[in-house]
Amino acid sequence: MGYVRWRQAEALIAGGGERAAAADALREAADLAADLAAPLLLAEAKGLARRARVSLEAEPEDAVEDPDIDRLGLTERELTVLLLVAEGHTNREIGESLFISEKTASVHVSRILAKLGVRSRVEAATSAHRLGLAATSAPGHGGRG
Repeated sequence: MGYVRWRQAEALIAGGGERAAAADALREAADLAADLAAPLLLAEAKGLARRARVSLEAEPEDAVEDPDIDRLGLTERELTVLLLVAEGHTNREIGESLFISEKTASVHVSRILAKLGVRSRVEAATSAHRLGLAATSAPGHGGRG
């Protein structure tokens, strides 16, 4: 059942479905994975939650507006792509993770670089870390380097 709920959340997120339903499904998947001591499923649920910017807390916190992030003008999808760039993912890996083409991922990365006023993925990743958007290390997602 945990796997089914994780896949349901994945489908809702990929299809632009209702975020509240996706969050509920992800929370249930994570809870079941923890109860059943299923670390791979738990890691997948946490990874999807992080990429989709969905809280796994029982009562999701209200989104805290960060003026530095708001000033960047990044869309929600671009923020997600930026997090993956900060983890060291390639455009192909970003595309696979977000169910978009490698070319679309490349376009998102180009727009992110322009909006951040940086010239490279490394500079974009540094900006993400400086803004507190990217974790210094994500379990199970080693990145490139």
